[in-house]
Amino acid sequence: MVDAVTPYLTAILPTILVATLFYFLIRSIIEGDRRERLAQKRFEIEEDARRAAAGPAPSPPQDPGDGPSAASGNSRADS
Repeated sequence: MVDAVTPYLTAILPTILVATLFYFLIRSIIEGDRRERLAQKRFEIEEDARRAAAGPAPSPPQDPGDGPSAASGNSRADS
């Protein structure tokens, strides 16, 4: 009986082992992604709370030469 089953087991066993390894590999990737998303969400919530506690950020001063009215063509040479 064992002699009749042995060739079938040796043929199917590598496939079962590779499928099992693949399952655990994909499972660990998905779990890692889930944990990373949770950590990112916690970080964003903490950052939002920190920014809200600090108050509104002051806007940077506007340079009068950076606006559209200052584009009179002196920054590029026309050719």
